[in-house]
This record gives sequence, C-alpha cells and structure tokens, in this order.
Amino acid sequence: MFVVRSITKMASSNPVLSKLEQRASEADQVIEYLKQQVALLKEKAILQASLREEKKLRVENAKLKKEIETLKEQLIKKETSNGVKQVGLPTSAPAVSSPATSQPAAQPAPEKTSSSPPKAGEEKKKKEKPEKKGEKKEKKSVTAEDDARPVDVSRLDLRVGCIISAKKHPDADSLYVEEVDVGEASPRTVVSGLVKYIPVEQMQNRMAVLLCNLKPAKMRGVLSQAMVMCASSPEKVEILDPPSGAVPGDRITFQGFPGEPDKELNPKKKTWEQIQPDLLTNDDCVATYKGIAFEVSGKGVCKAQTMSRSSIK
Repeated sequence: MFVVRSITKMASSNPVLSKLEQRASEADQVIEYLKQQVALLKEKAILQASLREEKKLRVENAKLKKEIETLKEQLIKKETSNGVKQVGLPTSAPAVSSPATSQPAAQPAPEKTSSSPPKAGEEKKKKEKPEKKGEKKEKKSVTAEDDARPVDVSRLDLRVGCIISAKKHPDADSLYVEEVDVGEASPRTVVSGLVKYIPVEQMQNRMAVLLCNLKPAKMRGVLSQAMVMCASSPEKVEILDPPSGAVPGDRITFQGFPGEPDKELNPKKKTWEQIQPDLLTNDDCVATYKGIAFEVSGKGVCKAQTMSRSSIK
C-alpha cells in the first residue's frame, strides 16, 4: 500500500514539475532580457558622457575664439599707432611677393578675391545637385535589385522581440497597443488584433517573433511599426515562441534561403501576400516556410504552443 501511494504522489506531482520547468525557462528569458537592458543603459551612459565632453569642448573653443579676436584687435591697434599699414587677408599673398608695389597696382587683386567666393559657392551648388541625383539613382538601383530578387522568405525581416507592455486600444475594443523591444535603441509601437484570443495578462513581458519591415500603417489612429507573428485559425490564435535563450534583435533565418531582407516591403508588389501562404506550423507545432523551420542560429526553432498545421500571419 505504501508503494502504491508513493507512485500516485509522484504521478500527481508531474504537472507541478512541468510548470516549474516552464517558469524556470521563462525566468531565464527574462534574465537574458534584463542583461541586454543593462548593456543598453551602459551604452547610453557612455554616450551621454561623451556628449557632455563635446559640449564642454565647444564652450572652451568659443572662449578661445573670443580671446583670439580680442588679441587681434589689440595687435592691430598697436601696429596702426606705430604707423604699420594693415593689409587685408585676401591680398596678403601678393603684398608679400611684391612689397615695393604701389597701392594702385595692388587694387586688382582684391577684386579677383572678392569675386571668387560666389564662384566657389556656385561650384558647391553645382556639385551638390549631381550628388542628390546620384542618391536618387542609388535608391532606384536598390529598388530595382529588390524587384529582381526572388520572392521568398529571405525578403522578410523577422526578429525576436519582447513585448514590454500591452494595453487595449483607446478607440478599438479588438486591438492591443504594445511596446515591443526588437533590439533597437527604442521600442516599437505595434497594434495587434489579439484581444479576443489572448488575455492582456499574457501579453505582458513575453517573448515573440516580429515582422519588422512592413510599411508602418495607422490602425485607428495609432501607427503600427511591426507585426506579431502568430499561428492562426478562425477559432484560435497563438503567438509564436522563440527558442529558449533568444534575445530581442536575434534574426530568424531559414536554411537554403540566404540574403538580406528588404529595408521595407513594397505594398504595391504584394511581397508579403505572396510569401504568407507558405508560412505554416508542422505536425510538431514548429513554424516553417515551405517546410523549413524558423530558426535562431545556435539557439533553436520557433514554435506555437499547441497549434499544428496552422497558418502563420
């Protein structure tokens, strides 16, 4: 009887152990996220210190310039009182080369120098215009290269993110407004239609997969700068979980589909709409593109919690 009771106790404790393991993995993710936040704060502190030093140097530089100007004025006064003729800076070169020449001979030089600055300005303007045209050509060439690339998952900028906070949209009952860390200097604002599927408590401080190169769009007055990737069906939605140990900013990659993502997906080309139908979870709930897993290099794959063979969007 004692043996039977001990076995039943162990069996009943298994769910508790699994919950503890899950909480431990969540704690590890939070610790990694906090470490990254500490590193970012250190970088910001260093940047602020350098900005302070720069301001100090600018102030000192301004003081030195004033002192130099006052010294120049004092020197000019002393020279004029001693009968030394003052020569302007533009005519300094010809005055040194021919000190015996009279004033009428030296007059043409200032005329040349006075007319030269506008020419220099005109030259700068002429130079600036081709550079701007060059920039436009570069942008056109980049878009042309993007258009020439195959339409596959390598065009998507998929990253690991951490939903720092989420609250209901002030003007839409079905929408959340989230602040999401995707490894950049400041969080992105994201609007998601998840109110019907995920309680607001489960949206706080959780890891997710974000599509970061959709064109920003306003949703009921709030600009959304990314999209939370979810396994989805008409009845159920689950946010994709990155692998344990992934941190905000980690790139999602796909074996056999190398290349850098587009800076911004062109909505006119319907790139996302062409790729999305091939995004599915497999029998093991692993997120895939044409059967190739969503992977964070060296850390593992992205998964839904329970939804297999489901669309991802």
